[in-house]
Amino acid sequence: MKRLRIIGATFGVLTAIVAVAAVAFIVVAPAASAQAGGTEVFHGKVMPPRNATGQAVTSSLMTYHGGPISSAPKVYINYWGSQWNTGFSTGGYTSGQAQTYVNGFFGNIGGSSWSQIDVQYCQGVAVGTTNCGSSGTHVGNQAGLLGGTWVDTTSIPRRITQTSIANAATRLMNHFGYSANAIYFVFTPSGHSMSGFGTQWCAWHDNASTSSGQMAYAYQPYSPDAGGSCGMNFVNGSNNSFGNGYFDGFSITGGHEWAEAETDMTPSTSVAWQGPGGGSDENADKCAWNNNGGTSTNISVGGHSYAVQPIWSNNSTTGTGSHCVTSHT
Repeated sequence: MKRLRIIGATFGVLTAIVAVAAVAFIVVAPAASAQAGGTEVFHGKVMPPRNATGQAVTSSLMTYHGGPISSAPKVYINYWGSQWNTGFSTGGYTSGQAQTYVNGFFGNIGGSSWSQIDVQYCQGVAVGTTNCGSSGTHVGNQAGLLGGTWVDTTSIPRRITQTSIANAATRLMNHFGYSANAIYFVFTPSGHSMSGFGTQWCAWHDNASTSSGQMAYAYQPYSPDAGGSCGMNFVNGSNNSFGNGYFDGFSITGGHEWAEAETDMTPSTSVAWQGPGGGSDENADKCAWNNNGGTSTNISVGGHSYAVQPIWSNNSTTGTGSHCVTSHT
């Protein structure tokens, strides 16, 4: 789902659409700026925090609803805030190490067996389809997923809203160029996050209308700020010099949102793949925080290990019969 909820519930926001009531925001527009006042109602798909409850996660197969997927995925990252340039430290790790971890994950995950899980999902088939087979246009799994990163020194407002995030994603899109297949990620520095982070959600994804077309985008706050609620040490109980353990949440929740976005690029306007639970029942939501018998683990890509959650597979299972898998052929 659009937002990644905190560990334990569903991974979909990484897991369900969490209704965040009365978060002030304005209608998302490509050149719009965040304005004070008014009532902003969040409409993204979130990954809930660990041990969150009340999410509509089911054990039923995903079905196609007619919307677009990403046939040639790309990720662009906006490190929003001058703090990423000046540098900051938390828990004995620097912001530079956090960026190295995030960039290494998205820079090397393309082409992996974990990313291959989403290739089974497609567009251009009948609504209600559960297995595309060789029909339709499938999600891609190319190497070189990370298209570029950029430090956006635009001032971060005291109150970050969904419109603020959409505007930052639009600046990122304008910086690198528009692609209907791209997911534009916004990362904010430690101490700066939209309300609800760590208590109602861990990360989220959505889409916004721009003059170029629908833009898929996602928001990932500084994951370690939420501690274990959003993945710290979820897979790796101890921390090492690279940041495994301390930064587990970045690849778990960020990977959750990316896996959902590429199989459901416009969840607010035209749904692609979801389970019967709706926006809180996307492919990563179903397996978030090891729901439905899944097991989170480390995967090795680019010479390093990264913690990931399992992703729902309609057409394969683990040895125990769970559809929440961490690899696919």
